[in-house]
Amino acid sequence: MAQPKRQLRTFERGILCLAIGAAVLLGPRFLQGTRWFDMVAGAYLVGWFALVLGVALVGVGLFQRGKSRE
Repeated sequence: MAQPKRQLRTFERGILCLAIGAAVLLGPRFLQGTRWFDMVAGAYLVGWFALVLGVALVGVGLFQRGKSRE
């Protein structure tokens, strides 16, 4: 089975998780008074989880880059 030419790297996945986490945590500040406010404000645990996961993935990605250069 042929693999794709380039898979999404761990570092890039971490950046995406960081962006999603920040959007979920900062979203209620910008969505005040809308029907989306309750939904996004109730998902703060998901935002924190995404931030922690993003930091871990970025750390692993940087570690893998440093290890491959040696």
